[in-house]
Amino acid sequence: MLTVASLTRSELERRLAGPGLTLRTGPFVSRIRSPIGRLAEGISLMYADAPLGADEDFADFHLRLSPKGGWRRWYRPQVWFDLDGLVPFEPLPQVQAFPMLEWALNWAVSTRAHGYLMLHAAVVEKRGHAAILPAPPGSGKSTLCAALVNRGWRLLSDELTLFVPDSGRVVPVARPVSLKNRSIDVIRAFAPDAVFTQPVSNTAKGTVAHMKASSDSVARMHELAQPAWIVFPKYEAGADTVLEPIPRARAFFRVAENSFNYSHMGASGFRTLAGVIDRCASFDFRYSKLDEAIAVFDALEPPPP
Repeated sequence: MLTVASLTRSELERRLAGPGLTLRTGPFVSRIRSPIGRLAEGISLMYADAPLGADEDFADFHLRLSPKGGWRRWYRPQVWFDLDGLVPFEPLPQVQAFPMLEWALNWAVSTRAHGYLMLHAAVVEKRGHAAILPAPPGSGKSTLCAALVNRGWRLLSDELTLFVPDSGRVVPVARPVSLKNRSIDVIRAFAPDAVFTQPVSNTAKGTVAHMKASSDSVARMHELAQPAWIVFPKYEAGADTVLEPIPRARAFFRVAENSFNYSHMGASGFRTLAGVIDRCASFDFRYSKLDEAIAVFDALEPPPP
């Protein structure tokens, strides 16, 4: 199967500017159109291993990222995106084109992929068992996720955990990990061989950079995983590393609060989430040192079947 890396830079830019680049990420196919060179550069680097679809393939999402016209072409150029003709956000500085693509893809999945129960949570896997990390911004979720996938855990997703209804199995969507502010330098020092985009400053989230998903994670993005642990992480500077079990009832409500579509799915959402909670051990996790955090995760025992 062809991948992004199999295209020359000029062919990649031609497809983006013309019929569109048909990109496969887990269960989704996105057709992306854009004449912006900075976006082609980000896709070439971050999605090198991602498989391509044919121009005639069905696409779940049609995204277009375009330069703002008029005088904005020359003075502080901007980019805007539309999804199937809908323009949900204000334009951004063109230097933010690749982060905008990532945010647009997250928005497309979270607002349209209601065939899955969706959580705002990172998720990683080892030996067939998935650890789900629901947490609000600023909790250290993405930093911990990036550290784990650089120490032998498979990346399923940095932002969106997707459960198959009723079975509760986790569907991988291996895309770049978004890191912000101080976390960028922390992970660069922790994993010197990891591949990053250039940091982009002054975004709505501060300074942002993306870390490439491993080739193994992308190659195995059709391998579903069984949920085994739900861990609510919280980074605290100087804190001891502490993993504390929490009751299933409390975990249920906290996970439901992190879901994009639990209410939308009705009884199916309840059954799916209840099944996941029953199968998983749930914890609060406080950490400040990544090596200690990795050791805790590596020592996790899967719950009995």
